[in-house]
Amino acid sequence: MSAEEGSAPADVVRNVAIGADHGAVEQKALLVRYLEVLGYRVTDVGTFGTEKVDYPDIALAVCRKVKSGACERGIVLDGAGIGSCMAANKVRGIRAAMCYDLRTVVNSREHNNANVLTLGGPLHTPDRLAEMVKVWLETRFAGGRHIVRINKIMALERGGFEG
Repeated sequence: MSAEEGSAPADVVRNVAIGADHGAVEQKALLVRYLEVLGYRVTDVGTFGTEKVDYPDIALAVCRKVKSGACERGIVLDGAGIGSCMAANKVRGIRAAMCYDLRTVVNSREHNNANVLTLGGPLHTPDRLAEMVKVWLETRFAGGRHIVRINKIMALERGGFEG
């Protein structure tokens, strides 16, 4: 790969932040246990019960862990994954992807270098959620032509374009 094309940065994931609103707290608990079995260090930012919480608060808590470098990646679960994705993408430096199958999971990493994954917890079986998360954490950014596109996304963020 030439210097002009760029190269993919080292992509080692050991620490994962995870959070869920009240609508996906059960799925989060399952994923926390699963990730620990796989050997990841998991930072669970909540929520821990079924009392209503606002998903933007949970998304922000996960994003803060990723942005600070305490965790290499973050996962947010809510009812559909959409609201958390919208909230997470408001945080400078975060590239959140709302995924719904393995194809979008792989694309979000290989092409978009997503550092936060949002999922609709109740929309998937526990086995499917585990598979999606595992694949997302193991898929590496492809670099190359995709670096140019990621840089353009980050430039939009820095520019604060109103359209």
